[in-house]
Amino acid sequence: MSSRTVSSKKISTSDDIDLTLEFSQHMSQLCMNAEYSDVTFIVEGIKLPAHKIILAARSSYFRALLYGGLAETTQQEIVLKVPLEAFKALLDYIYTGCMSLAKMKEENILDSLGLANQYGFESLESAISTYLTNSLSLKNCCAILDAARLYNLETLSDVCMTFMDRNSTELLNTSAFKTLSQDSLCTLLERDSFFAPEVHIFNAVYDWCKNNPNADIETVVSFVRLPLMNLEQLLKIVRPCAILDPDRLLDAIEEKTTSKNLLYRGALWPEENVASAKFNSKTIKGELRSALLDGEVTNYDMEKGYTRHSITDTGDQCILVELGTISIINHIKMLLWDKDIRSYSYYIETSVNQTNWERVIDHTKYMCRSWQFLYFPSRAVRYIKLVGTHNTCNKVFHVVALEAYYTMKIPTIVNGLVLPTYNVATVDMSAMVIEGVSRTRNALLNGDVKNYDWDSGYTCHQLGSGVIVIQLGQPYYIGSLRLLLWDCDMRTYSFYIETSVNQKEWEMAVDKQHEQLRSWQQFTFEPRPVVFIKIVGTYNTANEIFHCVHFECPSQDLPKQQIEAQAATISGHFPSTSKKVTPASTSPELSFIQNIELDCE
Repeated sequence: MSSRTVSSKKISTSDDIDLTLEFSQHMSQLCMNAEYSDVTFIVEGIKLPAHKIILAARSSYFRALLYGGLAETTQQEIVLKVPLEAFKALLDYIYTGCMSLAKMKEENILDSLGLANQYGFESLESAISTYLTNSLSLKNCCAILDAARLYNLETLSDVCMTFMDRNSTELLNTSAFKTLSQDSLCTLLERDSFFAPEVHIFNAVYDWCKNNPNADIETVVSFVRLPLMNLEQLLKIVRPCAILDPDRLLDAIEEKTTSKNLLYRGALWPEENVASAKFNSKTIKGELRSALLDGEVTNYDMEKGYTRHSITDTGDQCILVELGTISIINHIKMLLWDKDIRSYSYYIETSVNQTNWERVIDHTKYMCRSWQFLYFPSRAVRYIKLVGTHNTCNKVFHVVALEAYYTMKIPTIVNGLVLPTYNVATVDMSAMVIEGVSRTRNALLNGDVKNYDWDSGYTCHQLGSGVIVIQLGQPYYIGSLRLLLWDCDMRTYSFYIETSVNQKEWEMAVDKQHEQLRSWQQFTFEPRPVVFIKIVGTYNTANEIFHCVHFECPSQDLPKQQIEAQAATISGHFPSTSKKVTPASTSPELSFIQNIELDCE
């Protein structure tokens, strides 16, 4: 058997050969190598040989520079006014696709970010931004923010701002804070979420001004919120610094003593519940206080698991929550006690100091139940006051849980009410069927539009002596709805639909008493506040029962394929709806409604 020299290198046995590493190693040998070089860059007096074809293949910027007819096209040596170490790192990246950021000094990384931005290396720019995001610290966040803003890197800028918000007190005491550019500093001070004692902010800004004597001091200081400081701080700390016009100081004192709506700062924790033990929040007023913020939303009954207060005509009783610190919030989730069909009315006020209160939610005219999903304009809050004004069962207001958030997912608000685009007539959104006959509670709202037959899967009432009523969990601004009429045969229905906020005054939304309709029906009407929806059947071509399989509001459009399929089915298989169908002598639905007990009692 003849001998054969076997290479020590691992040869791939797959169909695809991947020798990328070997290729990269060979290419790296050409980087800044004079061999075969046809252009030389002069950076900080140092000559760096390169190869036009490689640079042009890797970058449209260098393609235009070296082959685009510019003056540099015919030059053998090109002078660049860029940082030397960063340019070397960039050349290495161009030849190998690698850049070892962990081995680079921080200032060189930021310079490399600038070159990636300047020369259009978007993937490299993104990768460096990600690395900087993961390595943010009090020492480097100011320099990274300035670089991100200089190169219009919005994502990196936002990450830096958030980091600085959450570490504001420590940041103010660093030497790095004094190196911030004026533009970055003003942007930071303008943020409601840059939260620290205002006197600390002023002292840090004053030190920054001394370190940047050529800056526009008046503009910078204007972003300090002087009215948030107490009189002693204004007179003994701000005034002696002499960087403010005396009239500005007097204006600040007047605003502090007369205004009820000062522009407070607050901590910002997006999508986190700040009304929790994690953030040192507590219930300071109300009976059975410990239950409200404990996070338990399933284990409660008539005896335990809720916080309460007596409902009085004067409204002097309340449940009061103190957040661990002033926080910016725009969303409250609240679970009202819901082990029966009772409803509550209430309002919510917020404050920073327990002196000036602002009502953010007013549901005193509405009947509400179970989970409440509440939104309002973002504001700094330290105290949340819950005041119940009505309970349909007794004179006590019961709340099982309260959560407070700042969320980016804000729905449209009209006159203080949510204008939803999603279906709010679901059990998950606290809706329920309070009148109507069905084998299963809330079958009308469970989203099942396929599994129904003669015996189940629908809600009904007898014509002339009943109705179907849905109660939403809270008032919404509604202008459309959709329902599925029982359609297992060719019958048609006539009906009307009314809405109310209190079950006393009703307003017509849909009137189809003189039409005969079947299957899916979608309606729009003048938007209005809605809590209760009453569906009243007036005619059925088959018998004396009105059947509804599914209800939703606002209307959710069907998928195009389903609409087309339904249209084809209706036009191809069913006769005119004007023809009356004679019911069978032993109608299943008549027997059903006569024998079943009202599930929603």
